[in-house]
Amino acid sequence: MTEQPVARGVVDTIDILRIMRMIPHRYPFLMIDRVVDLVPDRSAIGIKNVSINESYFQGHFPRQPVMPGVLVIECMAQTAAVLVVETLEGAAAGKLVYFMSIEDCRFRKPVVPGDRLHIHVTKTRRRGSVWKFSGQARVDGVLMAEARFTAMIMED
Repeated sequence: MTEQPVARGVVDTIDILRIMRMIPHRYPFLMIDRVVDLVPDRSAIGIKNVSINESYFQGHFPRQPVMPGVLVIECMAQTAAVLVVETLEGAAAGKLVYFMSIEDCRFRKPVVPGDRLHIHVTKTRRRGSVWKFSGQARVDGVLMAEARFTAMIMED
C-alpha cells in the first residue's frame, strides 16, 4: 500500500550542516553540498560543486580528470536520502539507506572539475521502508547521467 503524499510545501534550501544532521555520510563520502527546491514526498534537487581537490581525481584520471560515474549515482542517492528524511519529518535522520537496485543507468557526458551538478530526484513509489526514485544529473541544463534506483531504510 502506497502512502498518501505529505501536505507540506516546498523547502527552499537545506545547507551542508543540516544535510549532515539528516544523513550519516561524512567526508570524503558526503557527495552533496546543498539541497534546493525540495517538495516532501515528491522531489528534490541536490547540488554538488565538483572541485579538482576531490581525492578521486588523483587516480581518475590524472591527465584528464573525470568524476567516476558511480559517484554521480551516489549523489543521486544522497539527495534522495535527504528527501526521505524531510518527508518523514526527521524520523529517518541518521539511519542507513542501502541501494537495492540501479536500473536504466546511462552516463551521457563526463563530469569534470569546475562543473556544478544539479541532481534531480523524484520519488516514483514507496512501500514501507522501500523507496523507488528516478534521477538525473545535469550541468548547465545538459543531461550528464540518469538512473532509476531503489533503496531501503534500515531500522536500528
